[in-house]
Amino acid sequence: MNPEKIKQLKENPFVENDSIAWEILSEKVKRKILLYDENVMMVCVAFAQGGVGALHRHPHVQTTLIKSGVFEVEIDGKKKVLKECDAFYIPSNALHGVQCLEDGELLDIFHPIREDFLN
Repeated sequence: MNPEKIKQLKENPFVENDSIAWEILSEKVKRKILLYDENVMMVCVAFAQGGVGALHRHPHVQTTLIKSGVFEVEIDGKKKVLKECDAFYIPSNALHGVQCLEDGELLDIFHPIREDFLN
């Protein structure tokens, strides 16, 4: 965790999307950490059609808003196709992943923060 970054956020609580660079995760997936403090983290993840967020689990509670596109979402063996402005909830340690059916972006919120994303 970067205490200086948290201090800056508390002094200036506004985050401009264009000021943050994308981190390339694969040919079809990239992300940017929009903000975080000691308790919560907001991350935007962009997918090209066919991009995959492989099945995985983590101890963090996650909520996700589909900003755009169409995704097949799997949570603990249940699958559902979701689109813009739909959302989903992932409890701690639930096995989950996504398949991008149409180019789009997800907005992920994590509690506690994903310190593994900061390394």
